[in-house]
Amino acid sequence: MKIVYNGEMDKRLCKEVLGATIPEILESDPDVIYLDADLMSCIGTLKYGAAHKDRAIDCGIAEANMAGVAAGLAMAGLIFLSGGYGKNDITVIGTDPGVTAAMNGGTHMPFEDVALYRVIPGSTVLEPSDPTCLKSLLKQAVDQPGIKYIRVGRKSMARIYEDGSEMPIGVAPVLRDGTDVTIFASGIMVHEALQAAASLEQQGISAAVVDCYSIKPLDTDTVTAMAIKTGAAVVAENANRHGGLYSAVLEVLAENCPVPAACVAVEDEFGEVGSQSYLQQRFGLTAAHIEEQAKAVIARK
Repeated sequence: MKIVYNGEMDKRLCKEVLGATIPEILESDPDVIYLDADLMSCIGTLKYGAAHKDRAIDCGIAEANMAGVAAGLAMAGLIFLSGGYGKNDITVIGTDPGVTAAMNGGTHMPFEDVALYRVIPGSTVLEPSDPTCLKSLLKQAVDQPGIKYIRVGRKSMARIYEDGSEMPIGVAPVLRDGTDVTIFASGIMVHEALQAAASLEQQGISAAVVDCYSIKPLDTDTVTAMAIKTGAAVVAENANRHGGLYSAVLEVLAENCPVPAACVAVEDEFGEVGSQSYLQQRFGLTAAHIEEQAKAVIARK
């Protein structure tokens, strides 16, 4: 993979990547079926779904029923893109997670989803940091066993990686090296982390940034190595602080290298209506908040 981050947004919307990649997967593998909960028009699969109703099935606004349909078909030997106990191969795509739901408000704004999927035995939890990462993870998910959960927005994200880069599940790339503190981030917070690191550098603080797009399995070797190297950690995620990436990183640190740590995440709150920029300020999910926490953990070293 090649890092090309310069702070600019990718020209592609994530829903455009979903709308192009899901049909590619369906056409390349006859055992893959796509189930949708009345969101085809929102995530770019409407055209394909209308033309291939045998491969792309709209289950309507009935997510629980769709999960049952997916489990049943998976038991019959089919694979899904959209039954942990039955060890079924099902991929769940959760679009507009956390504050990216914006004007749809709190009813559409999951903060607890990472924690819920992490505790399913054998599950895989992924949060791509840019459209290139999203495309790579979608294609890998088909062959990854068990329940896979991919949380991704529908709109634009900052461009992190060169087009065509492959992002192996279970790897956490070091986007920026540092010696004073490591910022572990996922999803939209990777961009915020890189912005914070650049600002901290101007203040004489060396901050490393690690992209934890693979939340489970987490790259424990990289987390451990970077925590040992810098002696301090900040975790930034667009989710509830309990049970998500912060908890995953803390588990590694507690077992391997206890260091001062802090998080930039949502506290025990539900979402609300607002623009994404407003909501990031409202819930403390900005580069400025990361800077503040980075200085705080460094002071505790």
